[in-house]
Amino acid sequence: MTTETVIFLGVMAYMLIMLGVGYYASKRSHSVTEFMVAGRGMPIWLCSMTVIATWFGGAMMLGGAGAAYDDGMLGVIEDPWGGALALLLIGFFFARMFRRLRILTVVDFMEQRFDKVAAFGMVITTLFSNIVWVGAMLVAFGVVFESLTSIPMEQGIIGGAIVVFVYTAVGGMWAVAMTDFLQMLVIMIGLIVLLTVVMIDVGGWSAISPHLNENTFRMLPLENTGEEWLNYLRAWMIIGVVDISAQTLCQRVASAKDERVAQNSFYIASIGYLFFGMIPIFLGIIGSVTMPGLESPETIIPALAIEHLHPLAIAIFVGAMLAAIMSSADSALLASASVLAKNVLPLVKSDPSPKLSLLVARCAIPVCGVFALVVALEMQVVFDLMINANILGLAAIIVPFIMGLWWKKANRTGALSSMAAGISAWLITLYVAPELPADFIGLAASFITMLLVTPLTQKFDPPRELQDVDGNPVEISNRLGTLPLFGRSSVRE
Repeated sequence: MTTETVIFLGVMAYMLIMLGVGYYASKRSHSVTEFMVAGRGMPIWLCSMTVIATWFGGAMMLGGAGAAYDDGMLGVIEDPWGGALALLLIGFFFARMFRRLRILTVVDFMEQRFDKVAAFGMVITTLFSNIVWVGAMLVAFGVVFESLTSIPMEQGIIGGAIVVFVYTAVGGMWAVAMTDFLQMLVIMIGLIVLLTVVMIDVGGWSAISPHLNENTFRMLPLENTGEEWLNYLRAWMIIGVVDISAQTLCQRVASAKDERVAQNSFYIASIGYLFFGMIPIFLGIIGSVTMPGLESPETIIPALAIEHLHPLAIAIFVGAMLAAIMSSADSALLASASVLAKNVLPLVKSDPSPKLSLLVARCAIPVCGVFALVVALEMQVVFDLMINANILGLAAIIVPFIMGLWWKKANRTGALSSMAAGISAWLITLYVAPELPADFIGLAASFITMLLVTPLTQKFDPPRELQDVDGNPVEISNRLGTLPLFGRSSVRE
């Protein structure tokens, strides 16, 4: 039996297992709340693993390794460093408030705090970012197939998409969380095995380090110029700050059993994500020495697997890569479907029934998936897709979102002005000075505008009280995350 056949059979078996888990989870997804947020009952072990798996996708496995291959540690500031930062910030500053708001989507918060116009901006941003994110994952799926089998990239993309669409639509959050748990176990085993074997084969780190560029592990800009520092700060913020408002992560806060579980799951996930995120980075750096001159650096991990692993081990590792890809794609699809069912459907049909909402949520998954397929087939650079998914969020959304939670004076006029200023500054910068980070310039404009406009408009536009989805005032005391880890929640739910 050839290596290619072993890999193909292993992949097919893995896909069938994922579909089986989706079918099992479907028995627990009979309501909108169960479908979107697992009935708000996820324990800490499941919640923390699904948070890690959500982010540990193809962009990290393939894109991150490729970026490290080319640029060392400076190439991966966005992820995993920025990714780990976002998880830590959510756990400490936002998890408790998200729980108390009892929201199903981030759009719910923007509508309750400001108005429908602000909510619409969040709808557009959420759908754009998640569809592009899914596109990035599908590209990664295709890269794996093309690198390790004779299956063309396009066919790999379509095949992977179908499996993810089915189990996500059938089982919702329970299916996503359960498959994420299994997928993360496979990822951990696969990465540790590959790194261990590669290090043994190359003669250890002492054989690699003399051949590395002196800037390989540099974490600060190479040139001390304003443009370099702007791009550097942008690299930290594009994921580290923007994804505080990510529907995929807010959905996991809402899915946790209580406040304590929510915040501690993100603490654990932050540490776990950075730890395991470093393995693809080191593999990329090692590959830059042992396999220089790759035409596509994002294929470095599959290339290392072929070079160093036994055929059966390769099949297992392919499973790990596919697990990483699918664990992110399913989360982004569910996030998009949740927003469409919870926030867009009521615009078409007033007061939709729970049955109709659930049906729309299920049907929205393949619809969003088709758009992601188009993105994947047209744009085939994984890491770039992942980063570009957050452009609109950085330029226009994150400032009113954070200030809406933490600044009592935040009002509708300030939020809308902030969003308009951010979008305008972003577009103008793209046209006038494309060499500058336009989305970061938009962020600065958004922040300054909100600070200036909000105090001047308090009299004719008083801020709305922070309320949960049922209109009850939200307790804002003890809103910061507790330390040490696993401290008791101060609010009963």
